[in-house]
Amino acid sequence: MQEDRFPGHKFLPYLLIAPSIAVIIVFLIGPFVQSIRESLFVSTPFGTKTIYVGLRNYVRLFSSPDYRSSVIATFKFSAFVIIGGLSISLAIAQLLNQKIKGVGFYQVALIWTYAISPTVAGVIWASMFAPATGLIPYIVSKLSGGYTLNWMTNGNIALFVVATAATWKMLGYNIIFFLAGLQNVPDEFLEAAQMDGAGSWKAFWRITFPMLSPTTSFLLFVNMLYAFFQVFGLIDIMTRGGPGNATELLVYKLYRDGFIHLNTGFASAQSLIIFLVISVVAIIQLRIVTQKAIYSR
Repeated sequence: MQEDRFPGHKFLPYLLIAPSIAVIIVFLIGPFVQSIRESLFVSTPFGTKTIYVGLRNYVRLFSSPDYRSSVIATFKFSAFVIIGGLSISLAIAQLLNQKIKGVGFYQVALIWTYAISPTVAGVIWASMFAPATGLIPYIVSKLSGGYTLNWMTNGNIALFVVATAATWKMLGYNIIFFLAGLQNVPDEFLEAAQMDGAGSWKAFWRITFPMLSPTTSFLLFVNMLYAFFQVFGLIDIMTRGGPGNATELLVYKLYRDGFIHLNTGFASAQSLIIFLVISVVAIIQLRIVTQKAIYSR
């Protein structure tokens, strides 16, 4: 088959894909194997000496109260970002899909949040919630009769604020895909439902939402990766894992243990656990959602 497509160039297909394979090996497979190896060792802070300890890093990991707290915080954060973010994005996309005046302006205004870098988003939200000068504490103080909202002294509020900022950051991306999916729902299906006496709410849940299942399954996967891996910049700018490690999510704890405390073996064990958990959850999620997805139009 390859000789028919590339007559006289038997090895040309392999040469064409060789750069991509090399990049995957150097930047993905190589570091992954190295991470597995380092998780079985402990080393001095400057890496001058390494000692083989087997699975001791993993035993220490699962027996650490700080790590368990980080796992709980990460799952709370992820649930808020995924469920809350997708729900709000779908509602906004449904509104933007209506024939209203100035809809183009609203679409651009709501989508631009995704173009902002995590660092800038973190600065914006940290400034809004600054206890002494922020707009939100000022409004809360006026409405409550003098209550001072200091989110940096309350772990639950801090986690909520960071999760809200992360959700806001991802809204634009989710809205784009939901809006594209809504515009591909055939109008004749909705018109037929209206002729049968179905209201707008019932038509949405019986027709529109099932036909958005491929888009929803994709966004579930993307938002899960975002919540676990791509919020480092936001946390580093807003809280640095505080107060009291309340916002120290798994990805930020890995960074602190590996690059600040220079405990590379312990950090490598964490990275492998995160990879395995995300892989298992992603496989289960994609299998369940994909089986129930409606791909035909």
